[in-house]
Amino acid sequence: MGILEKISEIEKEIARTQKNKATEYHLGLLKAKLAKYRSQLLEPPKKSEKGEGFDVLKSGDARVALIGFPSVGKSTLLSTLTATESEAASYEFTTLTCIPGVIEYKGANIQLLDLPGIIEGASQGKGRGRQVIAVARTADLVLMMLDATKQDVQRGLLEKELESVGIRLNKRKPNIYFKVKKGGGLSFNSTCPLSQVDEKLVQMILHEYKIFNAEVLFREDCTADELIDVISANRVYLPCLYVYNKIDQISIEEVDRIARQPNSVVVSCNMKLNLDYLLEQLWEYLSLIRVYTKKPGQPPDFEDSLILRRGVTVEHVCHAIHRTLAAAFKYALVWGTSTKYSPQRVGLHHVMHDEDVIQVVKK
Repeated sequence: MGILEKISEIEKEIARTQKNKATEYHLGLLKAKLAKYRSQLLEPPKKSEKGEGFDVLKSGDARVALIGFPSVGKSTLLSTLTATESEAASYEFTTLTCIPGVIEYKGANIQLLDLPGIIEGASQGKGRGRQVIAVARTADLVLMMLDATKQDVQRGLLEKELESVGIRLNKRKPNIYFKVKKGGGLSFNSTCPLSQVDEKLVQMILHEYKIFNAEVLFREDCTADELIDVISANRVYLPCLYVYNKIDQISIEEVDRIARQPNSVVVSCNMKLNLDYLLEQLWEYLSLIRVYTKKPGQPPDFEDSLILRRGVTVEHVCHAIHRTLAAAFKYALVWGTSTKYSPQRVGLHHVMHDEDVIQVVKK
């Protein structure tokens, strides 16, 4: 019996089982088994034949992966937003490999990857689905292209495919402390009341992974699935933007309904509608900021900005300019919204905001 058959057997068993107090341990065990088999599926076979890889060298300030079913307009979006031409035609699977393009926006270079269309069963390796999903795991943001004329069917299917290979969209990491120990059995604790798991269930799940000595501390009320995610430790938590294309083919009421959903943007690549708002949202979700530098006695250099992530400190800025600068740092003068008055004299731990100007003074 192959792994795929085992997975489908367990999925059927979970679907058959009623959810109640008596069956929760049984379901928890099944979920742990399912997660174990799925992670085995993702591991490449020991003797792998050399095939053409998908992965493209990471470049620019951030990386965005375009994921969607065939013929939803991924290649058209890439050709519209970047200078790269990706072949687009009216038949499915026009794109067969990963095509990178670069969006130049607010002085940042954002790498956009046009990936081949995903079909149902991609997580099991159908239609080169595994390579596509492996590239998506390395991205900073997932742009999920959906056909607005097909309602929410595609979104559910794609989320299910990505969930089953360990990509969690728009979710935080569960606040569970977990550490495997050499001995001493299971130490289980929680800082809040737990409604979905108890010590017995945690113990059974850990036994499934052949872990008998561990320390588990729940800092929030989590489910068994989230505990399995923490134990597996190979989950990727990515922000995701749902882009509904082909809005020129549906009614304005439907466009209004879709646009009001969380994390959703409606566009039309063909008629170039709403693409500027898409870029704004892209910038927001990647949480990028621009920091300008200034030499003493000269105006700030607004032509060339440093592109950094939100929440960076002056120390990060120093490392971005030159790696030896932080060691010789005396103080910095900052102009912008992160200061109480301009210019403010700050130390290494001051947090920078978007479009701040910094002047570093060395020892």
